[in-house]
Amino acid sequence: MRGSAYVLSMLAAEGLAHVFVVPGGPIAPFLPDLAADPAVRPIVAAHAGGAVCMADGYARATGRFGACIAACDAGCAELAAGIAAAGADASPVLCITGRESSPADGDDGFDAASGTPCGVAGRLSPLTKISLDVSHPRLLPGRLRAGLTAMLAGVRAPAHVRLPLGVQQAEVAGVWRPLDEAACRPRFVDGGAVDRLWRRLVPEGGGAAPWRAAILAGAGVARSGASEALAAFAEQFEIPVATTLRGKGVFPEDHRLSLGVFGPAGHRLAAETLLRGQVEVLIVLGSGLSRTGALFGDLEMPAGRTLVHVDADPAAIGRRYPADVPIVGDCRTALAHMMEGGSARIMRFRSGNEARSAWLRSIREAGPALAEVGGAAGPDAPPHPARVAADLRRALPRDGAVVVDCGSHRAFFTHYFKAYGPRTYFAAIGSALRGWAIGAAIGVKAALDDRAVACVVGDGGMLAHGTEVATAARHGLSIAYVVVNNAAFGEVRAGAAALAGFGGYDFAAFGRSLGARGIRVETPDELPPALAEALGGDGPCVVDVRCARECAGPGLDGELCGL
Repeated sequence: MRGSAYVLSMLAAEGLAHVFVVPGGPIAPFLPDLAADPAVRPIVAAHAGGAVCMADGYARATGRFGACIAACDAGCAELAAGIAAAGADASPVLCITGRESSPADGDDGFDAASGTPCGVAGRLSPLTKISLDVSHPRLLPGRLRAGLTAMLAGVRAPAHVRLPLGVQQAEVAGVWRPLDEAACRPRFVDGGAVDRLWRRLVPEGGGAAPWRAAILAGAGVARSGASEALAAFAEQFEIPVATTLRGKGVFPEDHRLSLGVFGPAGHRLAAETLLRGQVEVLIVLGSGLSRTGALFGDLEMPAGRTLVHVDADPAAIGRRYPADVPIVGDCRTALAHMMEGGSARIMRFRSGNEARSAWLRSIREAGPALAEVGGAAGPDAPPHPARVAADLRRALPRDGAVVVDCGSHRAFFTHYFKAYGPRTYFAAIGSALRGWAIGAAIGVKAALDDRAVACVVGDGGMLAHGTEVATAARHGLSIAYVVVNNAAFGEVRAGAAALAGFGGYDFAAFGRSLGARGIRVETPDELPPALAEALGGDGPCVVDVRCARECAGPGLDGELCGL
């Protein structure tokens, strides 16, 4: 088969059902192959940046990887922002771009003198884990395998492979052999470290066992498929669980042991327990404790507290706080071994379950779980962003997914939107690419197929990448695009006169112009039926929610602070 067909066969063999494409001359050989191959369905994006965001959303929703094929050559800069957003959250995206001809020096895109990437490969290499040029057809299988292996092994990150037309059109021998799951998602744990944990939980010689234990779960729990194991472990020992913002959803937020989200715009229960709850043993699962998940800013861990840090990446353990019990391993395997501490140890630690339950109950009774909503209220007041989050939660099925863009509205969704399962809440936490969620929601919907998907975006995000709504309409993807529109981008003056009325853009009309349905919401009472209509109809729907401009957002420990 020719090179372009070989690439598509690789994607199909690796389990991808969709690829996100921007057509053009540099990838012309792919187009008839995409039309003829039913195994991988192409979704044609409006621009290359949108295609990367779609592949990013697909990767996050499937837990595998996403792929885009773009006709960029010298214009690969269009990909840069989306690649950076994916890389900031360790989302594996394979970007395949075309080229009119092979490198003049035949060196696969590397400078012969310095050995460093050059050309387009060089420009994208700082943003990717690996960026490769393929100068000859015989190199294609090896280059693809090198790109996928680098992308999926260890800390995941995007990869870039650049194919000249000659390689796309040439015959490539052989059949793609899928990567072994053990190489991409290894299952391992340091058993000796788990045993040291149990010696801390149940001291030998009859010493007093610590009973105030808590868990902080990060995105590594979802990456290793450990949500069920986490719930089983927490329930076995009545241990309360908080999540980082990246880990939101890995533990159901309506579970009796849930503390909610810890970090900016997080929940009071999580802050009270982890910061002021006299925790004796804190078990951190799959989080590097970055700025959004940090426990004490630049302060030291409180004296007397045992920090247990579990992560598949050894470099993440102890990077911010020294770990008393470092456990190198994936979260699912680690939790399985932690459940095998021996019957005597398990029963002794379980003897503290009643005390842990009473401790959590006292924290719950100390104050409200959610921050109060400030600002104007009443039937004629504009909907508050917190109301948008709560009403969308009620409208979405329990297994429905929401993709939240950056902007002030993200704080409200962190706090007021409850996530009930892994891969149901998506946000680009590590970057601030405005409009990312619009394309990412298309990738999420392609991956989740029959599950309901909503995208929450501000007026700035819709202005930046709103044309991708046309992509969702063209492919018949039912996505509710909820625009939290506070007219921040509507303060436009024509001459001396300001725009009349609300002053913002009419995104409902914008959505209709792109082939979607469009609904305008101006009062809180209009919101629930509008969301139900948006989620229940065929194809995408843009819900333009005219929110108030000045709203207060939830702070770290439940108090309101201005955004």
